[in-house]
Amino acid sequence: MAKLEELKRDPGAISRHLNDKRILSVMGMLMGVNIKTTSGPVLEKPADLVGILTNQREGDILFIDEIHRLRPIIEEFLYPAMEDWQVDIRLSDGPKAQTMTMKIERFTLVGATTRFGSLTAPMRARFGIVQRMNYYPPDELVTIVRRSADILAIDATENGAEEIARRSRGTPRVANRLLRRVRDYAQVRADGSIGRDVAQAALKLLDVDEYGLDEMDGHVLKTLIEKFEGGPVGLNSLAVAMGEDPTTLEEVYEPFLIMEGFLQRTPQGRVATRRAFRHLGYPLPESGKNADDGNQASLFTETE
Repeated sequence: MAKLEELKRDPGAISRHLNDKRILSVMGMLMGVNIKTTSGPVLEKPADLVGILTNQREGDILFIDEIHRLRPIIEEFLYPAMEDWQVDIRLSDGPKAQTMTMKIERFTLVGATTRFGSLTAPMRARFGIVQRMNYYPPDELVTIVRRSADILAIDATENGAEEIARRSRGTPRVANRLLRRVRDYAQVRADGSIGRDVAQAALKLLDVDEYGLDEMDGHVLKTLIEKFEGGPVGLNSLAVAMGEDPTTLEEVYEPFLIMEGFLQRTPQGRVATRRAFRHLGYPLPESGKNADDGNQASLFTETE
């Protein structure tokens, strides 16, 4: 609560990882203010922000999603609004261009981004509070699954909830999605109750393994192992081999695989780890098999 009161007078930035909009709604409720939302890509010129900033009430929250994608001209327009609670409005163009300075109500600017490093240094420096949203631990996800099960009137045991939670990639949204699909399975192929056995059978049918890896995750690792002998291989080459967009591969699939220790990024490219080989049932390559890749040899010879 004290942090929210401070946020009311000081711009804050949230490095988005998960469920930022839920946190934003809680902030608005606790602070008793309105929330206006927009995103970096849609703000093309200062005029797009003038109406938002001049119509806000004191203490209102302005939320900019993907703030790292703001155009430089928009960033420069925001600086005086963040620091001095005023905006400079251009009344005319040309040699005799005139600019009017307009005072605005004090507000809280919340920015969300998955690429905090892509924010320009001047923009980063103007945020008074920077927070990072982390993945949820399994015990909290179990609580979330049990609560969602109660809301959906689903009979879910503690063991069943644990099975869903540990395959949810640390994300409540994924946990709730899996819960609904397991519920469907339980109602059609079981007695409607979700226990450990039912959850395991349903998630196996959905191609979600015990680590939370889905079919696409497996496709990434299998392509890397079967077509490139575990790597290293460049992102573009891997994407072409999979028939996938490189950006999607890098931003959607790789982070979780790296976090769970199935994939590594090296200066030479992507490399499947020993854990990936063992998890998918592939024999480990011989040490030093690829003579040109000393990095891979050391990777496969180190103990886990």
